[in-house]
Amino acid sequence: MRVAVSPHPPGADELTPTDRTTLRRKKERGNHDRSVVNAILDEGLLCHVGISVDGTPFVMPMAYARIGDALYLHGATGNRMLRHMAQGAEVCVTVTLLDGLVLARSAFHHSMNFRSVVLLGTTVRVDDDDEKRRATTALLEHIVPGRSIHTRPPSTEELRAVLMVRMPIEEGSAKIRTGGPIDEPEDLGSPVWAGQIPLSIAAGEAVIDGAPPPGVVEPDYVRAYPARGTGGRASPGGAHLSGAHRGARVVAPGG
Repeated sequence: MRVAVSPHPPGADELTPTDRTTLRRKKERGNHDRSVVNAILDEGLLCHVGISVDGTPFVMPMAYARIGDALYLHGATGNRMLRHMAQGAEVCVTVTLLDGLVLARSAFHHSMNFRSVVLLGTTVRVDDDDEKRRATTALLEHIVPGRSIHTRPPSTEELRAVLMVRMPIEEGSAKIRTGGPIDEPEDLGSPVWAGQIPLSIAAGEAVIDGAPPPGVVEPDYVRAYPARGTGGRASPGGAHLSGAHRGARVVAPGG
């Protein structure tokens, strides 16, 4: 069963479609709705940043954070690719959430259910310490909501040791696949099992680092982390469920 992306209502807040971000194939899976793009960015934990440095293409996995209509990336000041981005570079940032494996009756039509975002833009170096602090807090809250109030904030020296860039969320699109296999009519009667194997990222039991100081207990956001969301699982009828278990392992249904 194919589930198409809902059409956008007139006047919706969207990323402006461009020639680079308009889908040529499976257009019904494309989406420029800013709320859809933001939801995928907020659920993901890891992005991949594509950039060309001195004529050589690189793709680098990075943590990230979103504040409004801007994406923040950071790393060590000695990072070659970040230094290039700090000068103002054209980059491509992708985030993908894998929601399931789709097993068809033919080898050709096997697929995956996913939600993904592709962003294109030019990075800008962040030098202001206050903006760096806000972005650092956003990154921590993105990874573990509630964590920033319990940790020591970065010192001025630590902020200076970090190279941070900001990228506007202006040009890009989301692409979403949900539902079961799309088989050829002549294959529907084949004696082959077909369907979906939903996948999610589920956190395991937290492991404490050393002996806790007196009075320190496991925070609620650590205990609650494994129970978050539904992993974007597809229901038997093909309806998409938003949210995610975010953490340490990929599991199949019942895992």
